[in-house]
Parts: sequence; C-alpha cells; structure tokens
Amino acid sequence: MTPSFFSMTALLIRVPLTTFRVNPHRVFLRQQKCSSQWLSSSWRSGDVRCVNFTCYSTCFPIITNLQSGPLTRSIFRRNVSSSSAGESGDAKNTIATTTAATAAFKGAKSSRWRRFVLKPFVYVQFFFGIGLLALAFQQFRRKNTHPEQSPELIAKDWEILYYRIIPFRAISRAWGWLTNRHLPAWARQPILGLYARTFNCNLDEALDGNLDNYSCLAEFFRRKLKSGVRPIDSVSTVVAPSDGTVLNFGRVTAGMMEQVKGVSYSLGEFLGPAYWRNGPEVQPAGQTELEYEKSLLVNKENDLFHCVIYLAPGDYHCFHSPVDWTVNFRRHFPGALLSVNPSIAKWVAGLFSLNERAVYVGQWKHGFFSMTPVGATNVGSIRVYADEKLRTNCTKWALPLPYYDRYMCPDDSDEIPLKKGEIFGEFNLGSTIVLIFEAPKDFEFKIRPGEKIRMGQSLHTTHSATKSSD
Repeated sequence: MTPSFFSMTALLIRVPLTTFRVNPHRVFLRQQKCSSQWLSSSWRSGDVRCVNFTCYSTCFPIITNLQSGPLTRSIFRRNVSSSSAGESGDAKNTIATTTAATAAFKGAKSSRWRRFVLKPFVYVQFFFGIGLLALAFQQFRRKNTHPEQSPELIAKDWEILYYRIIPFRAISRAWGWLTNRHLPAWARQPILGLYARTFNCNLDEALDGNLDNYSCLAEFFRRKLKSGVRPIDSVSTVVAPSDGTVLNFGRVTAGMMEQVKGVSYSLGEFLGPAYWRNGPEVQPAGQTELEYEKSLLVNKENDLFHCVIYLAPGDYHCFHSPVDWTVNFRRHFPGALLSVNPSIAKWVAGLFSLNERAVYVGQWKHGFFSMTPVGATNVGSIRVYADEKLRTNCTKWALPLPYYDRYMCPDDSDEIPLKKGEIFGEFNLGSTIVLIFEAPKDFEFKIRPGEKIRMGQSLHTTHSATKSSD
C-alpha cells in the first residue's frame, strides 16, 4: 500500500508532566526529556509551545487517539515555533481548543478502557434499552389496537428473553441484604409503619404488635400471629396453606394446568422427571403430557387437581401444611426470580416453570400430593423448617444443574410426617404456593379466582370432603 501521511498540530505541551505521548487532544512532556536533543533544552516549566508533527503511515484513516509511547524520529519530524507563552495568538487558540477537547474525553482514562469496557457496555445498554422500549410498545399496541376483543396479552419468546436479562437475582440478594440491616430504635416506627400502611398489614393479628420490637424489616416480614387468629377447618381435608389471593385452581387436563385464565403451563416442566418413587431411572422416551399425568396417580380412578395462591407483600409470610401427609422427596429448581404478581402471571406463560422453586412430593390418604413454594423478585429466600439443606437464591455459577434432588430421611425414616395446619416454612417477602394433588373425581373447590383467603380456610365443599373421607 502506498504510504500516506497526515499532519496534525499538537494542542498542548506543558513542562513538566508525567509522560510524553502523542494524542490529537493533548501532548505531555516528561521533565527529563527537556534536555534531550530532540527538544529544546531552553523550555521551562509552564511554557507552552505549538508543535507541528507530520505522521507517516501506510493507511489514511483519521486516527482519533495515538498513545503509542515516546515519539521516535523515524516516524515523526518536528517543527517547533519559537514563540513563548502568551506571545502568540495561535498558542492561546491552541489552549482553548485543548481545554474543549480534554473536557470531551474527561471520562476515559485510556484507549484500552474505552475499547474493551466502555464500548461494549454502551452497546449492551443500547440494545437493552431498545428491547425494553419494544416490550413497552408491544404491550401498548396490544392493549389499544383492538380493545373490544380483549385479547390475551401473552408474551412472545423474545419478550421473555429480554425480560429475563434484567438481573432479578442480584436485585433480590441486594434486597435481602437491605432488609436484614439493623434498624436503630428511632427509625423503626417510621419505616415499619410506612411498610405496614402501604401493604395493609394487620398488626392486630401479630403476636407482637409493637413495631419497636422488630430489629429489621426482614424480622417484621416473618412476624408470628396470635394463637387462634387462623383457625384450621376441622371438617375439610384440604385447607389453604397460607394467606393470599387465589390465582387459579381446577382439574389438571392432558398434563396442562391453568396459570391464570387463558394461560397454561406444563405439569411435566413444573415438576420434572417423576422418578421419586423408585429412585432415579430413565423417564420413558417420548412420554406425552397426558401419560406423564397418569404416571403420577396412585389410584387410576382418581384425577389430579391444582391450586395456585399468591402471597402479597402485606400477607402473613409463613406457609403451613394443607393436609395430613408425609414428605419423602424434594426437588430444587434454581431457576429465575421473575415477579409472580398476577399482572405478570397473565403475561408470561409458564412463569412458575421458569422461576426458582422447591417441589416437595409425598403421599396423602388419596395418593400423590405435592406442595411447591415458588420464588419471585425480592423473594429469593425460601426457608423450609424440615429441610435445612435447602439453599435458595445462590449465584448462578454455584448451581450449574437444572435441578437438585433430595430424598428426605430424618432419624432413620424415609418420610417427614406433617399434620394439617402445621407450619412448613416461610418466605422473606411474598410469593406463590402451588398445590398439585390426587383426589376422587367428585372433588370440588369452593373458592373463586381473585378471592382473598386465609391460612386454614377450607378449599373445597363439605360434600366433597365427606365423600373424600369415606
């Protein structure tokens, strides 16, 4: 390639400074370089000179930053003007230009920093912002294009992908750290009182209604209730495991469950391979959703039912056993920590299969029974009292597998017996409980979607309860 050249004017030479480098925005001279033959030894500290360099190269792009170390004669030749500081208008213009150019590059320390850190970060921000704007536009267009048709607002795969880019796990860990910080005595009434008013917490039901006795926000989340404020229905065989709002319930159909009305998710994806009875084994290849559903039934004359309960931030945060049963297996899915707010549940299909969850499987009097606390944004901490080995909201690289199994074997027993209404575990803020269980075909729920329920409340009709107990 024919060598080409371009000329540039160094904007500032200040003596002394830390290094001697060529930059289209500033030129600095090291103090010991002043005595070299290359530069005039008569220059003094504080002098300003206008230096013209001619740079020869094999290409002709505009070079925006040359930080290649000390100059060499083989590349550059100089032509130094003899005017001193303040004697030349060009020098003053040069200083002004230098100030403006330096200010423009003030945030960048080096070309390597800009090249390998700043530029990729800017690109990520750009595309992430474009993705969020696209999500917002899509939702706005769907809600306003055909409002009379009331279409189901179900997210597409690319929308879910962008939504999952948001670092919910890191946000949840930060929130957990914040809520566990000790509150000084003077701050407890204003902070905890504001939280209680915002989320309608009923302090009259709390075992300790004095906010001054809670040392941190997390301790207030886990507040205990007075004895008798949550009576357990003695007639019903299945009671509500927690306070909350009913998202959906019903019969499992062809291996699919309704998340909310019009949005379904797979039973097999939610529970994972069903090998908890006889130990790990290869699941039959090509098993359909219906075949998977049937494989869970102990009594083939029964059906599978499900119920989803959402715990709001102001609800009682502990969850209890909904039936008399025994737990013999736990499967922990690390998963994501997306919000499980009802509005998000209507938008993201398979939300509960994406999120972190701990599936507890066992037996009750009618056969298969499972109870699953599901994690959510700011609710990465799930604690189960009978399972001290469970660790949730760990870093992604600490849990590389899709799920982790544990057979429950305390005190030489292969099961953990639980009584109806017995406390099972707790969330740190609020999340979701999913019940999946086997029951006779005439089992009937007596709750409604969107209904507020309380722990210990009956979930089904007395008629079906009577028949179920036969």
